[in-house]
This record gives sequence, structure tokens and C-alpha cells, in this order.
Amino acid sequence: MALKRDIAVLRTVPLFEALDDDALRLIAFSAENRVYRAGDLLFRRGEVSDGGYVILSGAIALDAADDGSPAPVVASSGALIGELALIIDTLRPATAIVREPCAVLKISRHVFRRVLEEFPELAERVHAHCQAKLQGMTDELAAIRRQLILLDDSSPVTTRG
Repeated sequence: MALKRDIAVLRTVPLFEALDDDALRLIAFSAENRVYRAGDLLFRRGEVSDGGYVILSGAIALDAADDGSPAPVVASSGALIGELALIIDTLRPATAIVREPCAVLKISRHVFRRVLEEFPELAERVHAHCQAKLQGMTDELAAIRRQLILLDDSSPVTTRG
């Protein structure tokens, strides 16, 4: 029963929505089920990543500043934390602290790569997903750049004499 629940949650994750049932079953079966209490630490900012976490239930605060201030991002059921870490070696960009009791699937990079090797057509879909996400971020940055240029052009020029 838990395997069916895990597959159902994985199906809601944008990165995995293109995967077929066999691939989702392999991920769910190979992933580690973990349960955390409020206040538990998943990882700290700057640590080497080894995979991603899909939240099955509960909430996890992600704090990039890691300065004790309230976390600006709280991820909940169906969220994937560490999408990039499933594909490449990277450092954790934020500290992840459990906000309320939660259950997660920890998916190792090794497992994810194995799925992509066994289902090469899925690797193409994941590539397209990542490419679209990168293009979206690029478009957002371009829009911010244009806004900054407009602000700079409209600010009064002051000279000291």
C-alpha cells in the first residue's frame, strides 16, 4: 500500500510527471522512506548533495540565508527538494529544517541515473523538462534586467559641483 502512495505522490512532481509507471515504481521501490520530527535537520547549506527528497507529508523550511531568520520558503507534500542534486554533484544551496512532522522519499543520484539508463526515452523527457525550466529562469532574469535598466534610465542624474 505504501508503494502505491509513494508512486501517486511521485506522479505529482513536475520532474517525474513524464515518467511511466515502471520508472516511478523503480524510483519508489529504490528510494529510502524516512520520517522526521519537527525541528529535525535534513541537511545544511553548503553540504555536498547526494540526491533529492520528495515530501510525502508534512512541511520543510528551506533557508538559504541560514542566519536564524524565518525561512522564506516552506515546501510541503509533493515538493521535490534537490532536483539538480538528482542529476549532478552540487552543494546544498539552503539549510532544510523540518517544520512539522513529515515523511519523505530520499532518492539517491545513483537511483535516478539508473532509472534514466534503463528508460532512455525518459531521459529525453527529463532533459526537455530541465531545458524548459532553465529557459524559464533565463526569461525571468532577462525581464528583471530590463526592469533594472528602465529604473536606471529613469533615475535623476545628480552631479556635484
